[in-house]
Amino acid sequence: MCHNFYRIGTTLVLLIFISFVSLSQESVDKPDSKLKAGCTFSINTNGISSIPSFSLGDPALIAAPTLTLGRFNYEPVLAYDLDIQPWFIDNWFRFKIINRPKFEFRTGLNFSMYFSDYKLPDDTVLQGQRYWAAEFTAIYKPSARSFISGAYWNDRGQDEGTITGHYLALMGERSEIGIGKTFLLAFNLHLFYINYTGPNDGLFISPKLTASLKNLPFSLYLHCIQAITSNISPFPGFSWNLGFAYTI
Repeated sequence: MCHNFYRIGTTLVLLIFISFVSLSQESVDKPDSKLKAGCTFSINTNGISSIPSFSLGDPALIAAPTLTLGRFNYEPVLAYDLDIQPWFIDNWFRFKIINRPKFEFRTGLNFSMYFSDYKLPDDTVLQGQRYWAAEFTAIYKPSARSFISGAYWNDRGQDEGTITGHYLALMGERSEIGIGKTFLLAFNLHLFYINYTGPNDGLFISPKLTASLKNLPFSLYLHCIQAITSNISPFPGFSWNLGFAYTI
């Protein structure tokens, strides 16, 4: 049943994305209603998550389309392991309440599903668990190449055995740091606190370094997460991954 749900969800996301891309091509001459569409495909060595309970712990394939129409954004994420078994599916719907050149305040809703192995006496099946989350995020952009943001999520599990809680984050990023005439670097620093059902609380720091070539859609990145303090057992400690991304 979970496989069917995931296939249906994946198909719907792809159909919506293709439809919006088509509409985007038709509305080129209408600046106020122009739809922007893009997508980032990535592969990494270790599927890690800000919430340790949701980490895959194995290499992952991720597709992250983005659809923007005025103040509205639709940002689904489809994630699999290398055997093409589903890891999670996100459906973020976001609206920019304030949208100024240097400041943005948005709210959003996410309807998601996480998948994990569920052991039966004689078999192991794939189990899907439903979540929804509400988001409030403020972003200050001192320049076109940098930003500072603060975010709050209220995350709610909908099925038996799911967890519920709060996510608070501060983030800063500096992009397009030129290295010679060819290379670009981007650095992102993420500090976040999670407070979830049971022993799932903690304060974490997460840096990310991305390297790319000018005028090419490919990039390499190193992403790390270090627990500062946590009641999760065993202690999450340090985790990292290397990834390759392609953006259209």
